[in-house]
Amino acid sequence: MKKELSTGKSLIPIIALIGAAALSIFIWKAGMHIPLMIGVIAAAIVSIMAGWSWDDVQKMMVNGVSRALPAVFILLIIGIIVGTWIASGVIPTMIYYGLSIIKPAMFVPIVALVTGIISITLGSSFTSIATIGLAFMAIGEGLGFSPGLVAGAVISGAYFGDKLSPLSDTTNIAPAMAETDLFSHVKHMLWDTIPAFLLSILLYWVVGQSAGIHGGADTKVIGAMKTGLDDVFVIHPLLLLVPVFTIILMVKKIPAIPALMGVGILGGVLAIFVQGSSVTTVIQVMTSGFHAESGIKALDSLLNRGGLMSMLGTIGLLILATALGGILEETGSFEVLTKKMMSKVHSTGTLISTTILSTFIVAFASGAQFLAIILPARTFVKNYKKMGIDTKNLSRCVEAAGTVGINLVPWGVPAVFAAGILGVSPGEFIPFAFFAFLVPLMNILFGFTGWTITKKNYEGETNHKRSVSL
Repeated sequence: MKKELSTGKSLIPIIALIGAAALSIFIWKAGMHIPLMIGVIAAAIVSIMAGWSWDDVQKMMVNGVSRALPAVFILLIIGIIVGTWIASGVIPTMIYYGLSIIKPAMFVPIVALVTGIISITLGSSFTSIATIGLAFMAIGEGLGFSPGLVAGAVISGAYFGDKLSPLSDTTNIAPAMAETDLFSHVKHMLWDTIPAFLLSILLYWVVGQSAGIHGGADTKVIGAMKTGLDDVFVIHPLLLLVPVFTIILMVKKIPAIPALMGVGILGGVLAIFVQGSSVTTVIQVMTSGFHAESGIKALDSLLNRGGLMSMLGTIGLLILATALGGILEETGSFEVLTKKMMSKVHSTGTLISTTILSTFIVAFASGAQFLAIILPARTFVKNYKKMGIDTKNLSRCVEAAGTVGINLVPWGVPAVFAAGILGVSPGEFIPFAFFAFLVPLMNILFGFTGWTITKKNYEGETNHKRSVSL
């Protein structure tokens, strides 16, 4: 007979995962695959002890993983895009002209702003990080900036766009799970997203000025990087039309997988006709990534990446994370924990804070964006309605912590993906991911002040906002 899990038993998989993660990061130096596996094993053992059969547990894992399959295909295609866009000269051209025109004084704020514009247009943080973000890392290297600072600015911009773009999968999932509409959700998010991003831009300007004092642009390094690029690739401004074409496809609402596959193949075609690569070389690049030999170590380390195989580690994390999430959801572990927390909720401020905290718990337990959005939204929607608070406040909160804040989880899929693409460890860029800190904090502030919090009578009457309406 299946039993309802106690609070203690519900915590066992999460404690096992976080404990193993700490050991892996600080002692084993072995990444997050084994800690997540330990979390899955702990969750399975707890479930079986509570009365579920192994077949039940296996189905829970399969159901959890099935939700991640679209993301798996997108990750594989992004690996191909990174490889072919380097081989074709698209990313090298972006780096070359970036080194020529961007000035150190405004470089870091420009990184966040431009990445944000690209991301809001593409609707994909991962694609933005893997393309313009990778180019900015090389430019930052030439200008003498800390890789962690540049990566933090890239991530802030990427998730600013991902959070607001109607094309983003998370932006569509959050309102659906919170039982509100997409337009209301995006409009309501302007209250936390725009101020947090503007403050992030200001912080990047301040920190960038300070970083410039110690580093600054080394004209010899910049000249050597540009010469190295010119020696290895055909650099031409027309290659910049490829990312423009990608943006057009997304604006036209072409489905993500065929659109991304198309621009990945286009990169391969350009590698053949512009750079003179053979078909064999292009296939190898699509599979294993590009291998540069410019003679400049810093440049080669940024260009030696991409390929379908480079994504397998991140995909492995995603599969393990969603398998764990499937067990935690279907056994009711998360619901048990949230019920305990909800018993302490007596005001709007505590409800918003509990929502943010719960989303972070799922983020730390699973490392998966989708689960960090879906589980809290589905769990708390009835509480928001009961307290007469519009559920678009709920969708804003789960996006704040689940879409953006999850970048503060070193073993989370977004952080691991960014680390793999940008070549910077999560420990280096997390302190500089200002946007990921500010958005959740801003929602907590709104909760306790009541500012921007919309009330709603779910029996049919809608009350007015407590603050200025958009």
